[in-house]
Amino acid sequence: MRSLDLDSLEIFRTVAQEGGVIRAAHKLNRVQSNVTTRIKQLEQRLGRPLFRRQGRGLVLSPEGERLLSYAQRLFRLADEAESELRSGGPMGVFRIGSLESTAGSRLAPILSRYHRLYPSVIVELATGTTGALLQRVASFEIEAAFVSEPFTAPGLSSMKVFEEELVLVTAKGGPPVRRASDLAGLTLIAFASGCSYRKRLEEWLGASSVMPARTLEFQSYQAMIACVAAGTGFALVPRSLLAALRATHEVRQHELPVRIRKNHTHLVWNAAPSSALQGLQRLLGEAA
Repeated sequence: MRSLDLDSLEIFRTVAQEGGVIRAAHKLNRVQSNVTTRIKQLEQRLGRPLFRRQGRGLVLSPEGERLLSYAQRLFRLADEAESELRSGGPMGVFRIGSLESTAGSRLAPILSRYHRLYPSVIVELATGTTGALLQRVASFEIEAAFVSEPFTAPGLSSMKVFEEELVLVTAKGGPPVRRASDLAGLTLIAFASGCSYRKRLEEWLGASSVMPARTLEFQSYQAMIACVAAGTGFALVPRSLLAALRATHEVRQHELPVRIRKNHTHLVWNAAPSSALQGLQRLLGEAA
């Protein structure tokens, strides 16, 4: 039985990414009928529907989601094989993810050294919450990601890379916070659900039956810290990030119990690491 070819999988992947046949055909420089035929042939071959219609577009079926994760992995391996055979070393695009706090406070010197060692590798860095990054690694959208405890990642490999101290911050002129109950009725400032730091803080509050008056969600630490400094509420952030943003003196810091403030950042990846990822792992090991 003939194996699936990369050309068919590329058409399938593009339709999935573009959300429809017309846009995929334009991007691939193919006629629409050809793209439609190739998708139908792929579905007939697999005996499963790969897409379902949603409004004017197409979305992946559960079977399509599964095939896409395999396709992403195959394309990465194909690119890696070609790159290494041509150059004798890592090259090409290396897609990784990171928490925004880790990217802002930890990665610049590491990625700078990585670039000096492997100048033929193009690093593409995406940021997100721990939950979102784990999903992207599991589906092979990115090869690895820096995520924070607590997390569960069945099927993924991981290594501890950084130790962080988390600190509770409030407005500079505010009262001291010695226990969770001191925050009752105040506003929690955090990233969206899926943020491991937010989960840790909410569990600490919940253990004392404390509920924030409301929760404001932001997409950057700069905005979060600005809101805290303005007296809007409280947040949990890595102490190293406050230093990196030069915001140490803009807010009041409160020490939390050891089980809350001590935290580790992990690098997680899916399946066998590429040579590009192995190079990053070596650098992280040396730094540790």
